[in-house]
Amino acid sequence: MLKGFRQFIMRGNVIDLAVAVVIGAAFGAVVSAFVTNIVTPLISATVGKPDFSAFYFTANGAVISYGTFLNALVSFLLIAAAVYFFMVAPMNAWKARAARNAAPADPTSKKCPECLSEIPIAARRCAFCTSALPAA
Repeated sequence: MLKGFRQFIMRGNVIDLAVAVVIGAAFGAVVSAFVTNIVTPLISATVGKPDFSAFYFTANGAVISYGTFLNALVSFLLIAAAVYFFMVAPMNAWKARAARNAAPADPTSKKCPECLSEIPIAARRCAFCTSALPAA
């Protein structure tokens, strides 16, 4: 039982996920500090309030503070933008650059000349229309 657990833990994707969570938490702290120390003062200079948490309204005696939601939304959008521009976009560009030099993969299927269905490359008869195929 412990051997199976050890194999599960030592699989690459579990360790990769653990590393991603730790790096994500650290990255979240950096972006949170960026939002708190740079973006919020810029918003304060523009709007006149240090953050949106003071924005609320009262409906039937219930206080609805939509400002905290706006703060969380701004923080989320900045984190998402930072992840995209600093991680996803460069990785996609790197993969595209690496794929330019890679040889194309050998085809695994072909079209049947009679019904134009996709069939395996080694097939001698079409599974869809049962027509005999020419030898490769």
